[in-house]
Amino acid sequence: MKNKLEQTIKSKLRDNILTIAETEKKSAQLADAAEALIECFQRGNKIMTFGNGGSACDAQNFADELVGRFERNRPPLPALSLTVNTSDLTSIANDFGYENVFSRQLEAHAKPGDIAVAISTSGNSKNVLKAVASAKKLGLMTIGLSGRSGGKLKGMADFCVCVPSKTVARIQEAHITIIQIWCGLIEDALFPNAPKAH
Repeated sequence: MKNKLEQTIKSKLRDNILTIAETEKKSAQLADAAEALIECFQRGNKIMTFGNGGSACDAQNFADELVGRFERNRPPLPALSLTVNTSDLTSIANDFGYENVFSRQLEAHAKPGDIAVAISTSGNSKNVLKAVASAKKLGLMTIGLSGRSGGKLKGMADFCVCVPSKTVARIQEAHITIIQIWCGLIEDALFPNAPKAH
C-alpha cells in the first residue's frame, strides 16, 4: 500500500514539475502582465480579482498578499477579491442570477485604470466571462489566468496566461505559483527599500 502511494505521489510531483517547466515558456506574457499590475498601482489604481472554487481561493490569496504583505514590510496595496463577501454573492445570485455575481460588484467598485484579474481553469466560466465583458465596458484592463487553450477567456482578456495542462490540479498549482511571482515582482518594483518580513 505504501509503495503504491509513494509512486502516485512521485508521479503527481513529476507532473507538477513538467507543468511548471512548460509554463516557464510563458515568461514574456507573465512579465507583460506584471508590468501592467505595477503600473496600475503606480497610478493609484486598484486590482479586483475573482474566480470560482479553487480559483476563488487563488483570487483571495492574491488580494491578501497585496493588502497584507508578501515578503516585505511595506504599505498596503489596494486589491479586492470579489469572492469573499457572502452577503454580496448570495444577494446578487438570488436577485440577478449567479452569472452576475462578479460583474455587478465590478460595476459597484471599479474605476477606469483599475485592473480585473479573472481566474478560470477552463476559461469558460459564465460569471467570469461576464465580469470580463463588464470590466472592458468600464475601461478596465483585464488579465486572465486559465489553462489548456484558454477557452473564451483567452479571446476576451487583454492578457491571458494559459497554463499548458489539461489537469485542473496542475493548472491551479501553476496559477498560485504565478500569483506568488507577481506579488514578489510588485513588491520589488514599488518598495525596493522595504525590509524583508521573514
